[in-house]
Amino acid sequence: MKLKPWNTIFRDKDHGWSPLLWVLYLGFFFVQPIYDHVSLRMWLLDVLGAVIFLFLYFGLFILVHPRSLVHIAGMMLLGLLYQPFNGGACTFFIFAAAMLPFCVESQAASFAGLLAIGATGAIQAFFLHIGGWRLFYSALFPMIIGAGNTFFAERNRMNRKLRKANDEIEHLAKVAERERIARDLHDVLGHTLSVIILKSELAGKLMDRDPQRAGNEIRKVEQITRQALSEVRDTIRGYRSQGLEAELARAKSTLETAGVAVKFEAARVVLPALQESVLSMAVREAVTNVVRHAHARTCTLRLEQQNGSCYLAIEDDGHGSSANEGNGLRGMRERVEMLGGTLTRDSQAGTKLAITVPVKEVTPKSEGFTH
Repeated sequence: MKLKPWNTIFRDKDHGWSPLLWVLYLGFFFVQPIYDHVSLRMWLLDVLGAVIFLFLYFGLFILVHPRSLVHIAGMMLLGLLYQPFNGGACTFFIFAAAMLPFCVESQAASFAGLLAIGATGAIQAFFLHIGGWRLFYSALFPMIIGAGNTFFAERNRMNRKLRKANDEIEHLAKVAERERIARDLHDVLGHTLSVIILKSELAGKLMDRDPQRAGNEIRKVEQITRQALSEVRDTIRGYRSQGLEAELARAKSTLETAGVAVKFEAARVVLPALQESVLSMAVREAVTNVVRHAHARTCTLRLEQQNGSCYLAIEDDGHGSSANEGNGLRGMRERVEMLGGTLTRDSQAGTKLAITVPVKEVTPKSEGFTH
């Protein structure tokens, strides 16, 4: 038998310190011995019964996995054994009925058990020719107490389910936040490192021919690195984008640095912050893929408003891409669909990404995606 840590027993959210208050009712067991001035032998028997009861009673609260119904049956047995010579033994029936609803998993099981306890008390009272108040406290009163506790036991079960659901929601929120950070770091660092590589290669080629321009490229690498550090910090905090217009300008500069001719067709579209952030990350990821994998000569960036939606297209004339989606594209699709938008990819001749998101303010469809 394994005991619960002592510092947690009376911090239980279902009962707290209540067991220490409930046990005071055991005092009724000693009323008759006090009034009848029973012998020392009878006192010792009563004290033994009380000690056994305390083990059964507190075992329900301090054991990690108590055999609850065995404890309840033990209390019933004490009542049956002591009832013939101590009328206060009906206290054991009352405790058994009071504890039973908290030891079973349904109201039906609770009521069935209470009927069994009441019937046991009534049958014993019949054979012992017990009537009046002793019959009431042995058979009917335990059922009344147990029926009342059935409501509280059901409430405790619902509260436990609610706490479990809240714990699961909290866990899922943490997982979603980790996934968001992973997606955003992939997009931020993937793009930035690609630009650093391009500019470093360009500086290396220019080192002998044009040292001054090579120095300018190295200084740009330093600026981009500092900017990347700031973006990583912003990503962890959950707000990153400097705006779609700035991201498109940065994309144009990155493509030109990579030797890709850019066709820029961007209308001015006013977007809520969340949509603008998602489209900015989409532009960054798409341009990174063009620079890394497409081997394209031209790339078209198109932004326009269509019937209450914002349409963004990034199209290149490169080698196309595989049918499988990588982490970056998968993260991009998840963000867009959270906003009720769509993302399509056509890689038959080059690659074309087309993204549509609603212009109006929307609530993300997934937990854990916040800005």
